[in-house]
Amino acid sequence: MKLGNYLNKNKIGGLILIIVIIIAFGFGGFGGGFLSNNQNNVAKINKTNITSQDLIDFINRSGIAQETIQKNINNNIIEELLTGLVSNILLSFEIEDFDMTISQSSLSDKIKFNNNFNDDNGNFERLKYEKFLLENNISAPLFEKRLKDRELQKKLFDFIGAGTVSPKFLAKKLYEVENRKLNIEFINLDMFYKKSDEITENDLINFINENEDQLKVEYIDFKYASINPQNLIGINEYNQEFFDKIDQIENSILNGVEFDSIISELNISTTKVEDYKYSDTSNDIQKKIYEVRNNNFDIFEEGENYIIYKIESLKKKKPNLKDNQIKKEIIELVVQKNKFDYNKNILEKIKNEKFTEQNFLELGKDQIQSLKFNSIKDNNKFEINSVKMLYSLPLKSITLINDENNNIYLAKINNYDELNTEMNTEDFEKLLNKENMEIRNNILKSYDLLINQKYNVDINQVAINNVKNLFQ
Repeated sequence: MKLGNYLNKNKIGGLILIIVIIIAFGFGGFGGGFLSNNQNNVAKINKTNITSQDLIDFINRSGIAQETIQKNINNNIIEELLTGLVSNILLSFEIEDFDMTISQSSLSDKIKFNNNFNDDNGNFERLKYEKFLLENNISAPLFEKRLKDRELQKKLFDFIGAGTVSPKFLAKKLYEVENRKLNIEFINLDMFYKKSDEITENDLINFINENEDQLKVEYIDFKYASINPQNLIGINEYNQEFFDKIDQIENSILNGVEFDSIISELNISTTKVEDYKYSDTSNDIQKKIYEVRNNNFDIFEEGENYIIYKIESLKKKKPNLKDNQIKKEIIELVVQKNKFDYNKNILEKIKNEKFTEQNFLELGKDQIQSLKFNSIKDNNKFEINSVKMLYSLPLKSITLINDENNNIYLAKINNYDELNTEMNTEDFEKLLNKENMEIRNNILKSYDLLINQKYNVDINQVAINNVKNLFQ
């Protein structure tokens, strides 16, 4: 065991990079499960069974380390991989229905003209290709099959979205909508919120009583000891003997040896802390123990020391307003709730058409400010999604918007200035492509709905659990 081992984490990289429109077949949309108890089939698509072995083979081909899968078993990694497998199979069904193929010569050209396998003159180098296969631990037939499947999927999507050409006037209209100048008036609502120094003791008490269960604070009693080479082996050196002893301590914890017994054998001093809750002023060790309090007995690395600790009790208590830090936190919660309630009240009035332009003027009085947006991309003052929303609403609309710092404003849309600039060729092409992509996406969404009606997908949770057990 070495210092820093606790920092080594496995990452899931590219878990399922499948760009498919059948994403709606996530398990929330699957059927209710098999009527039979066949534990060899994890899923069924219409009359086609997906076996446990199919899923295992797919997992092995994914390249995800077994250790990573083990660590994420409870995070539905197996279910996500099954979703990917089902999506691939559904695509293969559709490709077969449309009788789509790709010739061997076309496949060869895809490989030969891949820049990764070409020399400086653009000529195919077999040695580069074979080196790629070796480095990625993949055979040529398997790589070519994956390439073929990917090209067929691309061909399918190109076929479904074929002929999607937007009329030119839509691109011109989109340019006008996105580039016209919008004039608004707005009010900073911060002036209407209750400030921290305006929160009374009674406000705090009422808030705590209304939210007692959610506000209970966890307090712990614990003891701990710092372990380093000096107090463990008598020298100030991180050598193999030191790490071997750390390993022995970890094994003792795993084998159920009591904290006091371990400390007594090591003959090191301990620190006892009672009625502790997290505090910014605490030392790093106590903060860390509080953070991992659900694991009541363990050892961890902190700086140049190892910390062995034992949580003796954990209690939940009603917030104590005599504690300055807790009081400060509760005041902040009350302030935020006041903001939320104030904003919610205005939104409800707007929704029910009970907040008029006159109400806007009366609320803002001499605090109303004006602003002109140069385009839908102008986010110098407000957050970009708020700007887009303003551009989508009718004139004279009133709504809430925010800036990058999450300050909230009440805004009223006044008018648009006439657009005086003409669209150049480059802008026109970009917007035409954007409109074409939007139409294509709408077609693919419709195709997605068709796929959902065409195929019935059931899962067998018992079989999935059996596959999970293989990785535990």
